[in-house]
Amino acid sequence: MRPILLSGHERALTQVKFSKEGDLIFSVSKDHTVCAWYSANGERFGTYKGHVGALWTVDVDPHTRLLATGGADNTMRLWEVQTGKLLKTWDYLTSIKRVEFSEDGKQLLGVTEKRTGQLSHIVVYDIDSNPEAEQPDEPTLRIIVDELPRVTVAGFSFLSQYIVSGHEDGSVSQWDAKTGELITNVFSHDADMQVTDLQWSADRTYFLTASKDKQAKLHDARSMEVLKTYVADTPLNSAAITPDPQSYVILGGGQAAMDVTTTSARQGKFEARFYHKVFEEEIGRVRGHFGPLNYVAVDPTGKCYCSGGEDGYVRVHHFDPPYFDFKFEVEREAASQSRM
Repeated sequence: MRPILLSGHERALTQVKFSKEGDLIFSVSKDHTVCAWYSANGERFGTYKGHVGALWTVDVDPHTRLLATGGADNTMRLWEVQTGKLLKTWDYLTSIKRVEFSEDGKQLLGVTEKRTGQLSHIVVYDIDSNPEAEQPDEPTLRIIVDELPRVTVAGFSFLSQYIVSGHEDGSVSQWDAKTGELITNVFSHDADMQVTDLQWSADRTYFLTASKDKQAKLHDARSMEVLKTYVADTPLNSAAITPDPQSYVILGGGQAAMDVTTTSARQGKFEARFYHKVFEEEIGRVRGHFGPLNYVAVDPTGKCYCSGGEDGYVRVHHFDPPYFDFKFEVEREAASQSRM
């Protein structure tokens, strides 16, 4: 897979997202700028300027009309994708660490950072997909996370029935998305090992978490049961699920740059790792970044994936034909073993 290298940021990437059609990639970094790219050839579609601090998170609605961003300037912002027009700014007392649209695009979730004197909040706004519409000033739901450790990631489940959040102590929580009531909190990862990412399957009935404990775990969104575990050899920053019929997960991470000396640079493990979703076995790695992978995202149509690194680059990999054929070889081998 020969990559397309996107060079438009001056500092480390923090998150990358595909549009639902897979034709656009949106990237944010610590350099205050939001970039949009064509996934097919890597050409820049545009930029969205207005933030005055490092950016932590980005998401695009399912209609590719609205773009949400959040960052260290304590604001969550809503943009019109096509024109780059800033539609709404919500101000907070702490950084916005995560934004995510609901499955239908009618709600927008935000996660505020826990700081001294400030608790983590999960806020939900009702959103009008018409860029000309007036967006609300106040959230329809505010969850104050006071009895649990800091929230690091969160998102909506299928039909916006639940909100699932990951925490800095390695636990994962399930909340009622209508009332904000805590339903359950489970320790999916090792204690005090931060949950660094949470990404959904296409139908949002299950989700994948990544953690500093070098593991990614597949959960059922309703029961919160851990279905599969993928063990890596490096702390993980991100984990993504490929759409059916390809049954893979992609993990990204790497040893922190400050801990990698010139003599051990090859041990930084700056690679995207592919695992079979069902069999939990690693099947391959893709190298290229010169620092940890901070985020990996998969095209919803299954044609490619991209990664954003600490080195400031976005790398887009379009899958070669053998990638699509490999699934059948694995299943054939598994089937033959089961008959023996």
